[in-house]
Amino acid sequence: MQTAALMNAISALTFALAPAALSKDDGKKKKLKIDIPSYDNLVLNSYDLSLDNYEEIIDLNNYEDIYDYGDLAPKIEVGTLAPPTKNFLQPLSTAAVPAEAPQSKPSSSTASRTKGPDLFGPITNQGLPTCLICVCIRTSVYCDDAALENIPPLPFETTYFYARFNRINRIQAKDFIGLTKLKRIDLTNSFISWVDDDSFRLLPSLQELFLPENKLTSLPELPTSIVQLDARINMIQNTGIRPEAFQDLKKLQFLYLAGNKLDYIPAPLPEGLRSLHLQNNNIQIMHEDTFCNSRDHGYIRQALEDIRLDGNPINLSLFPNAYFCLPRLPIGHFY
Repeated sequence: MQTAALMNAISALTFALAPAALSKDDGKKKKLKIDIPSYDNLVLNSYDLSLDNYEEIIDLNNYEDIYDYGDLAPKIEVGTLAPPTKNFLQPLSTAAVPAEAPQSKPSSSTASRTKGPDLFGPITNQGLPTCLICVCIRTSVYCDDAALENIPPLPFETTYFYARFNRINRIQAKDFIGLTKLKRIDLTNSFISWVDDDSFRLLPSLQELFLPENKLTSLPELPTSIVQLDARINMIQNTGIRPEAFQDLKKLQFLYLAGNKLDYIPAPLPEGLRSLHLQNNNIQIMHEDTFCNSRDHGYIRQALEDIRLDGNPINLSLFPNAYFCLPRLPIGHFY
């Protein structure tokens, strides 16, 4: 009895589920029928590619115009640095590294020169390093147009010093002490009216000294190493030049004293002198031994080829015996 009842229940359930299964299968069939495209109208002959018709189907002329690969290039940001890589070969150490003790800086109150490669040099009277007021390039110091009233303390390594267009007024003996490498000093147009005698005399390497366009009335004593002296356009008189001031300057080749108040040519002149500029002074007379040796008519001064005496009230034709040893006559008035 129970078995018959169970069989009837299974039959009823099967009958109830049969329409749903049929409807599900019909949906799949309809869906497949819709999704599958129809290829009946396609002409497959036109898609048959070969080497003969490849260029007819695909136009290669505008291939690069259609496809722009600019956007595919990787973008590089200028200035971007990769993060630092760790040195994995370095062994790990837990020991603390002692910090280096800070070095004490020199006191800013000192006015003495400092040796060594310090580019800033010593402290000036203004309380600043020299190279904050001037411009220091290696061993050259440029202090042009810096409103200086004194020579600033210079590093011992200074070789070339320029301090043009200032208001220094006076050069003191202590200004260049110890500058044994100094070769050139240029103090053009700095209102200098006085120079101590020992300001330049103790500089063993000094070769060029430029003092034009100042207010000097006398010349200081010069070192024997001097090659060129330029003291044009000052107020130097003969009384301001020591007797025989140039005789022992064996290396002196260029002497420029134009535009001063000289009454005669300062003599004797060194044998190696090549150029002498004395134009625009007040020279009126000349001694026979100024250039030549009146007792030795075979003497010839070969080096001195450039003598400028124009702008002076002297008549050079009145002193014919003064030029016989010269390779060239002085430039000036012959009348």
